[in-house]
Amino acid sequence: MICQYIANAVPWQTMSSIHFAVEQRAPMGGARVGTLTTPHGVIRTPTFAPVGTKATVKGILPEQLKALGAEVVLANTYHLYLQPGETIVRDAGGLGKFMGWTGPTMTDSGGFQVFSLGAAFGKTVSKFVKEDTPAEESLAVYDESVASQHGQLAIIDDEGVSFTSHLDGSLHRFTPERSVEIQHALGADIFFAFDECTSPTEPYAYQKEAMERTHRWAERSLKAHRQNLDAAKRQAIFGIVQGGRHEDLRSVSASEISSLGFDGIGIGGSFSKEDMRGALSAAVAELPEELPRHFLGIGEPGDILEGIANGMDLFDCVAPTRLGRHGSIYTKHGLIHLKGEQYRSDFSPLDPETPVIGVEGFTRAYVAHLIRAKEMLGAVIASMHNVGFILNLVAGAREAICNGNFDAYRTEFIAQYRK
Repeated sequence: MICQYIANAVPWQTMSSIHFAVEQRAPMGGARVGTLTTPHGVIRTPTFAPVGTKATVKGILPEQLKALGAEVVLANTYHLYLQPGETIVRDAGGLGKFMGWTGPTMTDSGGFQVFSLGAAFGKTVSKFVKEDTPAEESLAVYDESVASQHGQLAIIDDEGVSFTSHLDGSLHRFTPERSVEIQHALGADIFFAFDECTSPTEPYAYQKEAMERTHRWAERSLKAHRQNLDAAKRQAIFGIVQGGRHEDLRSVSASEISSLGFDGIGIGGSFSKEDMRGALSAAVAELPEELPRHFLGIGEPGDILEGIANGMDLFDCVAPTRLGRHGSIYTKHGLIHLKGEQYRSDFSPLDPETPVIGVEGFTRAYVAHLIRAKEMLGAVIASMHNVGFILNLVAGAREAICNGNFDAYRTEFIAQYRK
């Protein structure tokens, strides 16, 4: 699928070595197709970045990721700082070389993990307020795969965050400057300014306070980045919009972050499920058209399509592999949980309507057996299927935008997925 460049499209260039160009827009709404060029390759947008938290997308080899259609991966600053340490990654030649991935890479700032493994430790606190969510579908920030009894402290002040490691309880300190320093060492093509992530249940007054603190940290992050001239040429920095579920705060934050001169913009923080559309629309209205936009931590299929409809270009989330490890898979007709009794003898493909390269020959019964038997291959197959499903979804969205029928594509998918 190739889009023709729209009239007057001019690639946007910053002092970094990335540039972004919008190729085509949907006839109605904000959906758009673009190319984001980085030192390690071109990312076609909209796209999904599988999350390789600790420099690995759990259970999936780099060459398998490429075969599935991944063009960029995102790793986590907090986790790589603690283990193996940013100097190890730097000395290996940077994140991509360290993990054997030759394509573009991204790192988040670590702020979300400081929150999730500190103030939200052990709690089912998610990016969305969503009542009566089954445990296996929860996108809670608390993740049993990385949690321990140690990481239960995160103290936020205007200068930064003091926190204890979830690994051994040792005390650490992140400031905007330190987050940038670590991310320079990790060497990703794109990284994010340090921000304060809040729970969606926090009151308005605290959401506003955290947003204003995020703005100050954004300025400090940008200054620290620009002072390192070598890194500023090799890496791009994205600012992060905060403000919770509140449209007025999102609008203010988007305007402020856009004015600072970042290479791109991330929409971060948390929403209520019902308020996501309004909060997102309020933010997008203030964003420059020429900047690439990343919707942080969004991986549910319907939410991705909602983001694309509102002009978002990139997405990331741990959900596809986390759900896969628990035996849940995406299908065109919604999420199914292979631990259910009905799948013991279900010899149909994982999703007959969405074959995924590399795992298309496996049946629900087989993967259900592996999951029940706690065989690691079950988690690998389910994770590969889920990542491939999401990558197929965004590839279909790109094609639909180019063909001028994105609204129909989105409406049809959501109608099927909710059955």
